[in-house]
Amino acid sequence: MSYLFTSESVSEGHPDKVADQISDALLDNFLAWDPESKVACETLVTTGQVVVAGEVKTKTYVDVQSIIREVINRIGYTKAEYMFDGNSCGIFSAIHEQSPDISMGVERRKKEEQGAGDQGMMFGYAVDETENFLPLSLDIAHELVYQLAEIRREGKQMKYLRPDSKSQVTIEYNDNGTPKRVHTIVVSTQHDDFDKDEKKMLETIKKDVINILVPRVKVQFGKEVQQLFDGKIKYHVNPTGKFVIGGPHGDSGLTGRKIIVDTYGGRGAHGGGAFSGKDPSKVDRSAAYAARHIAKNMVAAGVAREMLVQVSYAIGVAEPVGIFVNTFGTSKVKQSDGEIAKIIDRMFDLRPAMIEKEYGLRKPIYSETAAYGHMGRVPRTVEKTFKSFNGKPDKKVAVQLFRWEELNKVSSIKKAFGL
Repeated sequence: MSYLFTSESVSEGHPDKVADQISDALLDNFLAWDPESKVACETLVTTGQVVVAGEVKTKTYVDVQSIIREVINRIGYTKAEYMFDGNSCGIFSAIHEQSPDISMGVERRKKEEQGAGDQGMMFGYAVDETENFLPLSLDIAHELVYQLAEIRREGKQMKYLRPDSKSQVTIEYNDNGTPKRVHTIVVSTQHDDFDKDEKKMLETIKKDVINILVPRVKVQFGKEVQQLFDGKIKYHVNPTGKFVIGGPHGDSGLTGRKIIVDTYGGRGAHGGGAFSGKDPSKVDRSAAYAARHIAKNMVAAGVAREMLVQVSYAIGVAEPVGIFVNTFGTSKVKQSDGEIAKIIDRMFDLRPAMIEKEYGLRKPIYSETAAYGHMGRVPRTVEKTFKSFNGKPDKKVAVQLFRWEELNKVSSIKKAFGL
């Protein structure tokens, strides 16, 4: 029987994502100057105010205020009329040193014996319905808000756009579980109050979303996906009416409140731990990346059309407590899901220190993850510059982003499974 599945995304200007980006920018600056920094940074944003709190163990100093203001201005909150802007907002910092009880459980003389920074279970997921092995509903939802931000920055069309926006995409699936068509698109975007006639203003925004935004999104995908955009799509654009008051003034934002947007759009599973603001000793983040890398390479290798991988840890213990695999009946190999999990255990070293090493997680790579999803992104190398706040020269660092998205284990997996 055919069915519908929905995922949402939010733009970099959404208040929760503003908070995530601040937390990860602070993390990157700590790691740029001291790669062994231990960081757990939470951010709250609201009308005219930013509050950062958390635990940090580091040998460096960073200018918290300057970093936060730079992030807010880069996102686009630069006008006083937004009631939240990078030049004038108040900033309160309540960052203190990491608990010695936690440090004692994590740190070891031998780096490879480093214990997990907390207990918990982390999930990785992949499905073969898109080129980046993400659910199609999430992939399109991300692209909608990303392209909306690009249009805003270009300043040539839809000149009324403000930074805050959300998207939601519903896909209709065939009986065999493959995408049939794009069923519904929801877009809510903050905007200037550019017309006294509210009805006319909303009609303009809806027309522009359908005729400007959606075509830009379509061309980002291959022909197979483009054909799913038919003339029967239901559109809901700013369905509550005008959306002038938005961002942190319209709704407070918190780090880690968009964990489903960050991962798989509601498909698969999530262990509950947020990512942003956490250094890689926190397996909430690092092991989730490793599990995604495993699931993606397994599906790409042809082990299954769809796969969920769970890894679980005890605080202070290096080896995972357990590994679980679910192929949802799509397995293409003779091994059971339990046997696939055992092969994964043999093939991948999932101790926290080894995960850090495998994906270069002690590098300042995290700001780029904090909007438009941590998964399904394109691996690439970039050079980043970090300002010095103690009289030293600025630091330039070449980093490899999104290494957990690399398809570098496909051949070894095929060999292990006889594919």
